[in-house]
Amino acid sequence: MNSKTMIMINDLVLEYPRNHKGTGLIREFVTGRFRNNSKNSFRALNKINLEILQGQVIGIIGPNGSGKSTLLRVISGIYAPDEGSITVNGKTTLLAGIGTGFQNDLTGRENIKLTGSIYGFSQKEISAMEEEIINFSGIEEFIDDPIRTYSAGMRARLGFAIISNLEPEVLLLDEVMSVGDYEFRKKSRARIDELVKGNATVVIVSHSKYILKSICDKIYCLVKGEIVTDGDLESAFEFYESEKEWLNGRI
Repeated sequence: MNSKTMIMINDLVLEYPRNHKGTGLIREFVTGRFRNNSKNSFRALNKINLEILQGQVIGIIGPNGSGKSTLLRVISGIYAPDEGSITVNGKTTLLAGIGTGFQNDLTGRENIKLTGSIYGFSQKEISAMEEEIINFSGIEEFIDDPIRTYSAGMRARLGFAIISNLEPEVLLLDEVMSVGDYEFRKKSRARIDELVKGNATVVIVSHSKYILKSICDKIYCLVKGEIVTDGDLESAFEFYESEKEWLNGRI
């Protein structure tokens, strides 16, 4: 494995607004009236330290609300840390949720072109990869129908097909590998293997022990914004299961 560091995170802290939403929150940020203190924020990520090397597949697991998706968004550059530092070396793509970023009134084919252009590809480059994306997604029959008519599984398949064909150096996947039928999940895992062999680096958030254990080199458990394990696969799942049992006992 190449020893080049692709992601380096040092003592990263992210404060997140508490009980604020919509235009009110935007207004506070724009006017500078939002301040990170205990009254109007909570610590979504607390002193995160992580080094990820080129070619590694890293899994992040943890209870709902533990900060997993937030961490991916910091890595992708959507959120900036309040404290600490993060360095990402390489072109990063994030696939979060089912069909995030798709325009519902556009067709699948039009969304391929739109997504490619957002990531900086020319129309010529997008056209060259278009048929491969369509074939990989397995939805050829519906590719010229509006996205709003797609099922959740179809949207997920198209989203993964697009992102994985954009030749990312750092691929971030947030709860997308468990969507779709068995054959597509198998094909998706094989595609990740191809990307890693080409020196791509993958960080994947999932609740699926089977999926994570089948593709990850290391798995970290995140609880209340803190990494609580050292990357060992079994330790991560043991901690995760114990945390779930504790949470269930409170309900």
